[in-house]
Amino acid sequence: MRPTAATLTALALAATALTACGSGSGSDPDTIKVSYKQSTDNSVKVMDTYLAGIKKQFEHEHPGKKVEFVPIKAPDAEYYTKLQQMLRSPRTAPDLVYEDTFLIDSDITSGYLKPLDPYLAKWPDWKQFVGTAKAAAKGQDGKTYGVPDGTDTRGLWFDKRVFRKAGLPADWQPKTWDDVLAAARAVKRKVPGVVPLNVYTGKPAGERSTMQGFEMLLYGTGDGTRDPLYDGGSRKWITGSQGFKDSLKFVETVYKDKLGPDVSDALDPNFNTTVNGELLPRGRLGIALDGSWLPQAWLPGSGHEWPDWSKQLGLAAMPTQAGQAPGRVSMSGGWTWSVPARAANPGLAFEFVRTMQTEDNARKWYVANSGIAVRKDVAADPAYAKAQPGIRFFTDLVASTHYRPAYPAYPKVSTAVQEAMEGVTTGDLSVAEAARGYDATVEDVTGGRVVRK
Repeated sequence: MRPTAATLTALALAATALTACGSGSGSDPDTIKVSYKQSTDNSVKVMDTYLAGIKKQFEHEHPGKKVEFVPIKAPDAEYYTKLQQMLRSPRTAPDLVYEDTFLIDSDITSGYLKPLDPYLAKWPDWKQFVGTAKAAAKGQDGKTYGVPDGTDTRGLWFDKRVFRKAGLPADWQPKTWDDVLAAARAVKRKVPGVVPLNVYTGKPAGERSTMQGFEMLLYGTGDGTRDPLYDGGSRKWITGSQGFKDSLKFVETVYKDKLGPDVSDALDPNFNTTVNGELLPRGRLGIALDGSWLPQAWLPGSGHEWPDWSKQLGLAAMPTQAGQAPGRVSMSGGWTWSVPARAANPGLAFEFVRTMQTEDNARKWYVANSGIAVRKDVAADPAYAKAQPGIRFFTDLVASTHYRPAYPAYPKVSTAVQEAMEGVTTGDLSVAEAARGYDATVEDVTGGRVVRK
């Protein structure tokens, strides 16, 4: 979403405050400052707890060196904006930042990040990272600008309690989009008071709408061999595709036929907290199109403890539109640790990354945050596969997953997707109108770099 003038003013004041209180990198060669996204839900402290342990280990192993955290407590869209504000000046730039892979190329193009190739060349563990994860942290110049700390995949979570009442099988594995909608309709008919199906939609949910919602549909419309959003051969964004319209039609059907949540709830920017903390644990949602990380919301101390979730929830791969090969679809993203171009202590910052990314520490992180391993040695470790229900299911989806075309224009293209989704969700636009609006916006924000399919 484009920030308002008031938001920009607030961010500028926040940046000034950070400078005034010494939150920038400064010039102390023995201290590194680490910025990361802190959960807006005070009960979820997975990242905070993990980093506190790494800080203790790092300071013990590096006598005289200190780690100072500069957390940013904000929803995703605000986090990205605040982080970029900090990266613009050496007075506010931390030494290490947590970067979402969908924005990393944009930040590379803006000159905010430092290439890490000289450090990676001397780090033996780098060879353990899988190629797709490495590629997600690589710029168009061929240099690497981040160390991935895991990936994620997406699928269908379904409530066995609800399915039992609806007469649906406990081992449900849909083969087509129609199968998913048929199950949602059965829940609607037979289990009143339950939301049949949640598909994130609209601008308030930001990238959740684009990635968990729309792209899980769009990337299942073709034959799985070509990117339906970006044409790599011509290096242009795709407009006018039937797959795009079919994906919008699915979203329209969910909300027009009242198979999803109330539109006012769906367009609440904090609806994911309701889904994770209330609807799923309380048996009030039949099917959720969502990600591999959900169990971290149900850990002890989370405020939404749900120790029996694996007995109550089932997992199914999201099918392709008509069951065509490869039969299932997933999207993957993930985050990287990157060193800002204006960092005061880049070498020491990379040493902190090395500490975070030992095999043992990486395994602890993947298990703690319900992440998917991007280190080959951890992925092959039986202890990792058995650490939590669902890890093996979501790890196996990596074979059929897709990554977003995270080029500099992607954030604006993503917003255009969200606007199209919101139009059909509210009923303000027909599928055809929403698709035409998307095409026009994408042509505008990419400077005309579009190809019609």
